[in-house]
Amino acid sequence: MAIQKRLVNCCRSRMTPIMIIKSALASPLKLPAQAAALAALLATGVAGQDRLPTPEAAKTPPDARYELIISETEAQPAGTLTPVLVVNGSSPGPVLRFTEGDKVQITVKNRLVNEETSIHWHGLLVPNQEDGVPYLTTPPIPPGGERTFAFTLRQSGTYWYHSHTGLQEQRGVQGAIVIEPREPDVAFDREHVVVLGDWTNENPTTVMRWLMRGSEWYSIKKGTQQSLWGAYQRGALGDYFEREGDRMPPMDLSDVSYDAFLANGKRELPLAAKPGERVLLRFVNAGASTYFFLAAGNGNLTIVGSDGQRVEPVEVRRLLVGMAETYDVIVAMPADASTVEVRATAQDGSGHASLLLGTGPLQAVADPPRANLYSMDEMLQAGLASMIPKRAKESATTNRPFAPYALLRATRDTSIAAAPATIRKLTMRLTGDMRRYLWGFDNETLSENSTIRVKKGEVLRIELINDTMMHHPLHLHGHFFRLLNGQGERAPLKHTVDVPPMGKRTIEWLADEEGGDWFFHCHLLYHMDAGMARVFTYSQDPQHEVQIAPGLLDPAYVFLDATIQNHMTMGRAMVMKGRNDFFTRWDVGLPSALGDTDHGSHHDRDIEVDVGWSRYLDQNWATELGFRYADVNGAASRSFAGVRHRLPYLVMSNLSVDTRGDFRITLDKAFQLTDRVSVFGSVEYDTNTYGEWIAGFDYVMSQSIGFSASYHSDHGYGLGLVLTF
Repeated sequence: MAIQKRLVNCCRSRMTPIMIIKSALASPLKLPAQAAALAALLATGVAGQDRLPTPEAAKTPPDARYELIISETEAQPAGTLTPVLVVNGSSPGPVLRFTEGDKVQITVKNRLVNEETSIHWHGLLVPNQEDGVPYLTTPPIPPGGERTFAFTLRQSGTYWYHSHTGLQEQRGVQGAIVIEPREPDVAFDREHVVVLGDWTNENPTTVMRWLMRGSEWYSIKKGTQQSLWGAYQRGALGDYFEREGDRMPPMDLSDVSYDAFLANGKRELPLAAKPGERVLLRFVNAGASTYFFLAAGNGNLTIVGSDGQRVEPVEVRRLLVGMAETYDVIVAMPADASTVEVRATAQDGSGHASLLLGTGPLQAVADPPRANLYSMDEMLQAGLASMIPKRAKESATTNRPFAPYALLRATRDTSIAAAPATIRKLTMRLTGDMRRYLWGFDNETLSENSTIRVKKGEVLRIELINDTMMHHPLHLHGHFFRLLNGQGERAPLKHTVDVPPMGKRTIEWLADEEGGDWFFHCHLLYHMDAGMARVFTYSQDPQHEVQIAPGLLDPAYVFLDATIQNHMTMGRAMVMKGRNDFFTRWDVGLPSALGDTDHGSHHDRDIEVDVGWSRYLDQNWATELGFRYADVNGAASRSFAGVRHRLPYLVMSNLSVDTRGDFRITLDKAFQLTDRVSVFGSVEYDTNTYGEWIAGFDYVMSQSIGFSASYHSDHGYGLGLVLTF
């Protein structure tokens, strides 16, 4: 039966007899099986069918076995030769095709040098030990090692797989999974699987370090840096100062500046299609931190599936897809011989990838208008739409729609048969700080609060409230949840949900697995890495401790900021680990080359160096404790303790007292004039050394180098460089 099934698939693909014979001979079936296959071919014939699975559909029955080899190579995803992690020689890796009910065996081999790896089967209902989260559920696969995953498929639909080790997902370890239902559940003539991705030529660990230090470089690089000049050009100066008055840093829709956006590893992907066909596109958003708008050049997209689950067909003009979500959409090809572009545009407007269906004259797609980052209207509208179904439905028709959840209606009753007494209500607030790059739930990171205990058989109804100005796609491992979107008993089932800025979602799920620890996290990869995760554990043992991968428990990062001018040098070096900073700050006078004798005669050899520890409390408060070495007229070395506070208009204040009873207060403020030019000022008063101040401007030349000019009340005028690491 399995061989006959394989041949029927070949026949449906409208392959020629020679092509089918070559496919049979090239398959991993043993020779006797090949002979049987050829005999069955003669009996079956090659009659065409309406449904056209792609050649990827061929697999080895009856065990559905695959071998995935993870290795490193060099490729040019964005036009520059760079290291890429690949699965079976490509990124994304091969499409894994199964049928509902298959007994799966997948052997994953690690051919990386000195680097562990892992594979998580995103959206699949698998035994806990097969879930693939290193340390938490499944041992990591060591260099040179391998692991065979075995489970029975309990579902159908479009899913995907990816590494859950460090930032390997961003580096290329990902691929799609297609599980055919036992009986066809949607009509189409042809299908294509499309894995969307975002690519940076930078090492993702370097990206993470720049995010942790609060750098604005990525906004500058992609042209989204907010400035006074930009606000003036858009008539938004009032919005600019209102935001600063509310102590909110500049908004952006994406944390990272990417070098390319990809579809199946390409910026432009040609795909076969014929006039009049209904083409099923199985989209997987495997981007690390990019939401995509999807649109077709010849009109609307028809959504027929979300996160692997069928929904009642619904047409949309444009579709917003969050990271880790999958959508099945139908594109109706025009009757004439033309090419239809389906474009995936990054939400921040910084680029796109294109699919080209068919051949002939192009029906192109225009990118949606860019968001006005100086106004909070779009973010606030997204939040309102998540709470008001009417607003949500209206948003589906705009040029910049929000998630289409209000339109999604399951094809069957998804209600959970449970008594009200078994429903447990939770509220989880999504919190974070873009400048500090610390993300979590309820103001706690994974390392600070890792576990939520559940009992088998209970229903959890969780209200997710987003207190940040960014979208967060939240993914629950090992379970589907009902998204309570106003559709009653037809609430759609999902494994990943977008929670928009200042918005909320309510999900409901049954704790029906046999046990284990199940990960729940933001699928914006860098947010997860910075702490936005929890573990739902079935264990009721108070001594049970979940095992978290070491890389997720507050990794340490080293930073350096230094200004070297002709009259002075000042800066800081710091090791950041979670909420703790271990720092050195210095302010050293140099002989002024500009000959400002009134100031330089007494201060050109002044030295002040602080060494200490700072503790981040929240977006507005931090404490510090340290020792100050001073070689300054009228001052001596001493210990100190203080607090830092962010005032309205993003003025940073620092108040400290030292062991000699002297107080010091400092106020710092910078204004971004253009995307690369900022002006700054600082005023300090010390009851021992009295007052000093500095004012100047900086120009950003590259990620690590800038130009600075300033006037210091003690050291005079100066010119020099700003070094950032």
